Amino acid sequence: MCGITGWVDYRQDLTGQGELADALTQTMACRGPDASGEWIGEHAVLGHRRLSIIDLETGQQPMAADEAVITYSGEVYNFRELRDELRGLGHSFGTTSDTEVVLRAYLEWGEDFVDRLNGMYAFAIWDTRTEELLLVRDRIGIKPLYYYPTAGGVLFGSEPKAILRHPDAEAVVDRDGLCEMFTIVKTPGHAIFRGMYEVRPGSVVRVNRDGLTKRRYWRLESREHTDDLDTTIANVRALLEDIVERQLFADVPVGTLLSGGLDSSAVTALAARRTGELPAFSVDFAGHDDRFEANVQWEDPDTPFAIEVAKHVGAEHVTIMLDNDDILDPSVRRATLVAQDLPISTGDMEYSLYLLCRAVRERVTVALSGEAADELFGGYTWFHDQDAVNNGSFPWHHPFEKAGGIGALKEVGLWDRLGLGEYVRHRYDEAMAEVPRLAGETGAEARMREVGYLNLTRWENFLLDRKDRISMAVGLEVRVPFCDHRLVEYVFNTPWAMKNFDGREKSLLRAAMRGVLPDSVLDRKKNPYPSTQDDKYEVALREQVEKLCTPDSPVLQLVSEEGIRRLLARPDGAYVMGGPWAARAVLERLIEFNTWMTEYDVRLVLSDED
Repeated sequence: MCGITGWVDYRQDLTGQGELADALTQTMACRGPDASGEWIGEHAVLGHRRLSIIDLETGQQPMAADEAVITYSGEVYNFRELRDELRGLGHSFGTTSDTEVVLRAYLEWGEDFVDRLNGMYAFAIWDTRTEELLLVRDRIGIKPLYYYPTAGGVLFGSEPKAILRHPDAEAVVDRDGLCEMFTIVKTPGHAIFRGMYEVRPGSVVRVNRDGLTKRRYWRLESREHTDDLDTTIANVRALLEDIVERQLFADVPVGTLLSGGLDSSAVTALAARRTGELPAFSVDFAGHDDRFEANVQWEDPDTPFAIEVAKHVGAEHVTIMLDNDDILDPSVRRATLVAQDLPISTGDMEYSLYLLCRAVRERVTVALSGEAADELFGGYTWFHDQDAVNNGSFPWHHPFEKAGGIGALKEVGLWDRLGLGEYVRHRYDEAMAEVPRLAGETGAEARMREVGYLNLTRWENFLLDRKDRISMAVGLEVRVPFCDHRLVEYVFNTPWAMKNFDGREKSLLRAAMRGVLPDSVLDRKKNPYPSTQDDKYEVALREQVEKLCTPDSPVLQLVSEEGIRRLLARPDGAYVMGGPWAARAVLERLIEFNTWMTEYDVRLVLSDED
């Protein structure tokens, strides 16, 4: 895994821009602590920071071959098969890296080579023959890639911070960007900052002297599912076994992230079968077992199940224990903000994720994770709550509203001032128009296809972005087996009646892992990612929010002091984890928004002015 950046400008000679090229490249040092490099041509600059995973000695970048140069981030898991095929076509290789395979695949097959790749990747290829830039992102959107069109070409980078380092880019956020930020709809292609975009998952962006064009090379499609239940269960198991085996390949130490839930336990079990003992890492909070209170989100503590799974599959269990001081540490909070380039969305869970990844990186460089199983197999509560399913909006907004988050946004004045309700309706209608329909499918099955599509193309991309940015901030590569496009295509088209055949969440995955995991884990209700239940955390948040009520606080450009004080007027205990979590997340967001405005020198545009 690595960090990439660069730019194209057809109006000027860039060969003297080495200092600026280095400045942009160094913004990606967290993503690539092992090596740095730049390639500079007359009209293109490519920068690269390397996290060495495969071919530690000779995989340096940017990498040139014949008439093309690449700066590449990610992993292509079928690169060995592709290399053999390319050798049969006359190509010779000077490295054993997947980067060279990707570059030579482009030289052999042109832009259509992307259809052959299986992996998580984001890369830029500069073709010196045509003076064209190709920006490519993996099908599911695991690896981030941003771009910023300019008068002379384009700027690009793995993260916005790389683009914003260039003098031609400005950190401006308008009403549309604020709406995207506060509603958590994760519109594909949207980058919050005005003038900046994400390369949409499964897309190619081509830049040449005539301008910029976009093409989607992959999207979810609806197909009739003809396998019976037993065959479907067997196919899910076989796909997962192949995927995990492929994703274990690395020339550095590998572990797993193990919560004790079904998804991460399945990945850990399949990985342990291939490698023998491997480290499996969990996060927990000091005193959590003593103060734990079951609620609608968390039924029981995770750690005992993680320990049981590790023992059952022969993995080494490692618990990263945290307390309030850890997640309130200003340096941790700032590092998490800078990692994401935006104010946080899920409260202390993002700080604890940063601390977990930092601790994991001390032992391994690659960790396999269970992301996307809930979106694929129907694990979230909103898949099984008819009010959420039929609420006429993004289903995850239903618990957000019930838990007090929308109420908090209204109390602070943001809901009406920004027109958040109208924005959500517009983005929902836009997403629904994309859903691939299956002829003859009606009723609950048709609606659950829509719900699945929304989760896989919006909610999951929000979580993938969070996991990538926070893990790469400490130089940890996180791989996500459930995002293999073969599995996604197969399970997306499995009927909901089959996914939910025993009336429980993730029925198919439970059945596929029966006999591999302990029954206690297979029969356990899903828990979200761990979060502190210590009521002292709310006290500390209130104290920080109180400090925002001063005339020079940047957040007051967005909300009024009266609105903030209405939030603070809620009774003590209103924001503890057993209560309205989403409302507590609004408090977190206001604190971080204030810091972000200063750190990034953000200019807010709330009207039609420039």
